Amino acid sequence: MADTTASVRPAWVDDTLFPFESHFLDIDGHTVHYVDEGSGPTLFLLHGNPTWSFLWREVISALRDDFRCVALDYPGFGLSTPKPGYRYFPEEHADVVTAFVDALGLTEATLVGQDWGGMIGLAAVQRRPDVFDRLVLVNTWAWPVNGDLHFEAFSRIVGSAPMRLLVRRLNLLVNAFLPNGHKRRKPTAAEMTHYRKALGTPERRQASAVLPQRVLGSRAFFTEVQAGLAKIAHLPTLIVWGDADIAMRAQDRERLEATFPEHKTVIVKGASLYVESDAPEEFVAAIREWTGTQRADAL
Repeated sequence: MADTTASVRPAWVDDTLFPFESHFLDIDGHTVHYVDEGSGPTLFLLHGNPTWSFLWREVISALRDDFRCVALDYPGFGLSTPKPGYRYFPEEHADVVTAFVDALGLTEATLVGQDWGGMIGLAAVQRRPDVFDRLVLVNTWAWPVNGDLHFEAFSRIVGSAPMRLLVRRLNLLVNAFLPNGHKRRKPTAAEMTHYRKALGTPERRQASAVLPQRVLGSRAFFTEVQAGLAKIAHLPTLIVWGDADIAMRAQDRERLEATFPEHKTVIVKGASLYVESDAPEEFVAAIREWTGTQRADAL
């Protein structure tokens, strides 16, 4: 039996560690779990691989007094349940996220996209330009990477059939990515349990096993996102970057900076891929300072 049941919050979710109400919404046959906390300007928080909305718990706790914080789990991740036949491709996640934005009727929202959440979220922003007025991009990218040996090697090795098998059998990405994606602090045993349980069976782990291969396999989707960047390049953008990340490099950050001229960059020294969890106080401070400046400029 799977650890996650549609529309039911599993008993293993610690209400102290994840002190938010769980909501479930049917999106095209998927049961999508999300949290919707606080009030004020909307922060739309999108996770990467192999995480879920749990990644944002400290950010949400710190910001929900001043912001509406909405964070979902893609089908197959966290507490969301996919419909039969779902392939877990990023382009499919983008379709689900766009339909979710429509279902909640979000307006005047800020995308906060980390890792895969940046690419997936930018696709949704391009499809719903009237919904989003600001961007926060966190250790992510927005273009095809074919020809970049750094990303090609990752995709071919981690996306290979033997590695996908190890991911499904041993939860390899959770056990490797989460510790390596934190450099400023070590995830606690309880935190690791919440990431392992969310992908608690070989069937559930297919969601995380698929994505590395799609770094190359979803070139058409990435090309589409890249082509749409020009029409959203005017949006005020905060780039928060953990500079100890071995996946996303300084040159990737610089390319985002060149793409979004109305940007501010905050480099979080010594933080890795999951910077919002690795250095949450600095991440929250960057959001607060930047949004405060944005409000002042609007007056």
